[in-house]
Amino acid sequence: METEKDIQEKPAKELPACPVETTLTLISDKWKVLILRDLMPGTKRFGELKKSIGHISQKVLTAQLRQMEESGLLTRTVFPEVPPHVEYTLTNLGYSLKPILDAMWDWGENYKAQNGQ
Repeated sequence: METEKDIQEKPAKELPACPVETTLTLISDKWKVLILRDLMPGTKRFGELKKSIGHISQKVLTAQLRQMEESGLLTRTVFPEVPPHVEYTLTNLGYSLKPILDAMWDWGENYKAQNGQ
């Protein structure tokens, strides 16, 4: 598993030159942003995430979580129990996206207010 240090030390050729594009590369999927939103308050189990996100298939949620783990945005902890107990928690790198999500929240609220919703 990559650590935050590994992510930061990747050669520049592996990441886009534009910082905005780099950010979008990591969180461009709408599901990833919703996963980030739902993990900001704290650790959640797979079923809790699936329920809080809504209309997402188990296959898609699993794929998104794996990609986010590979990117260093979250950690996956498996507890040796039957049935399996798996928890997901944002890393410091994942939590560092909070100001971006807060700005998206504020923008969305302003947009809805201006458009009478």
